[in-house]
Amino acid sequence: MKTLSLKLDRDIFEETEAIIKDKKVPRNRYINQALEFYNRYQKRKKLSVEFAEASILAHESSSEIIAEFDALIEEDEIEPT
Repeated sequence: MKTLSLKLDRDIFEETEAIIKDKKVPRNRYINQALEFYNRYQKRKKLSVEFAEASILAHESSSEIIAEFDALIEEDEIEPT
């Protein structure tokens, strides 16, 4: 475990205190869970961007291949199926 000192905005602190009181969960546990959740969210967001970029590249590559096949068909070098 690492010890951490941080400053919170008063509104965030008060809201957090109300939630942990209601849920009867230790502040430390609640903050750990919140950060774990947010870290997973950020990782998924990053993956989403990476997948979108890969999809664009795959689409462009597929379009080039289809264009090449179309050109070959037009030149009667291969038979269409």
